[in-house]
Amino acid sequence: MTLAGALEAAEAAAPVESLDVVARMLRERLGAASVSFLITDFSGSSVVRLGAAGSVEIGEPAQRIPLRGTLYDDVIRSQRPRVEDRGGRELVRVVAPVTNRGDAVGLLELFLPGAPSAQVMREIGETAHALAYIVIANRSHTDVYQWGRRTKPLSLAAEIQHRLLPASLACEAAQFAVAGALEPADHVGGDTFDYVIDRDTVQLSVTDAMGHDVDAALLATLVVGALRRARRAGADLAEQARQADRAMRDHGRIGYVTGQLLRISLIDGETEFVNAGHPWPLRMRDGEVQEIVPEVDLPFGLRTQTSRANTYRVQTLDLRPGDRLIMLTDGVLERSAENLDLSDLIIRSRALHPREAARTLIKAIVDAGHGHLDDDATVMCLDWHGVANSERDAAHGANLTDASQPSSTGPPAPGRMTTA
Repeated sequence: MTLAGALEAAEAAAPVESLDVVARMLRERLGAASVSFLITDFSGSSVVRLGAAGSVEIGEPAQRIPLRGTLYDDVIRSQRPRVEDRGGRELVRVVAPVTNRGDAVGLLELFLPGAPSAQVMREIGETAHALAYIVIANRSHTDVYQWGRRTKPLSLAAEIQHRLLPASLACEAAQFAVAGALEPADHVGGDTFDYVIDRDTVQLSVTDAMGHDVDAALLATLVVGALRRARRAGADLAEQARQADRAMRDHGRIGYVTGQLLRISLIDGETEFVNAGHPWPLRMRDGEVQEIVPEVDLPFGLRTQTSRANTYRVQTLDLRPGDRLIMLTDGVLERSAENLDLSDLIIRSRALHPREAARTLIKAIVDAGHGHLDDDATVMCLDWHGVANSERDAAHGANLTDASQPSSTGPPAPGRMTTA
């Protein structure tokens, strides 16, 4: 079984059956009792097992498997496969991460008749890598993968909001790693985040539309659309902000949207940003968290007595290799979370990948609100590595041979995982 063979087999199948084809190949090749793919949900706090194409009932809510404290959680966080061997005649379980450029798409789970060799683990690793590309390639043709990511039905406002987010919520490159996490309020408040990598820059944005529900989602749609249109036309940050403000005015929407736009050069690391009435970003450097205090311009679409278009200043930001930058919305600072020491939480999560750090911060906010938020809470976490490296190590965190052998010191206790 080869990477090329897995991709070719998936391409020959219908989009909803591509995973089943690869699963059958693995079962036949490795003699596995079962093979399944588990997709991460929107929150990143649970996974959903996608069954055979004929058994997926997308009219029903997906069956949620909470991650906390599970083998699945360990594999996603570590991005390392795990082998669980309970000894005796029980099957050996192998769980491998299905990840593309830092975006944790899901997990590949197999039950094998015996402990896998290093060669088998390499094949599982190659297949898991291929599955990430298979999911990304096929999710634009079917709703099955979208269904799998929804552990509860979305409101219309939430549906609009999710469509405004980037297709992948995390990305790793040579110079940086970035990830975003969003927890909608009980009544969606219009938060969004976005990022894009160009040939010479990476650009990030966080926006927060006034109000709740569909009205807020429509404001967010207008601003995100205007920002993307300007960005894709090659506009600088000031022009992107002007076009977002103009779109609000030209199309007669009542309300405003706060926002923060960031652009980092991948050539020399020069960083600039625009703050449109948005909460200030936080920067962690050498284990200390500082609030970056910018010049604050008016939110997009906020009308003043003069009725003239707002102006936006491009400011510079000191960003050095090793820095972690946190961009957030005011839902993170809401009353229910006022007792949280956000700086301490950022410091305590500094060893985590930005993907996990953003989710950790969001989870703390949700817990502080006892599961209910009055406003959306959004976090973007950027780790800046610097411009010294021009190529990312694609094998980083994906050496699938480390866990290729279970412990040989005797049968482990039930439920314990063992690795070489």
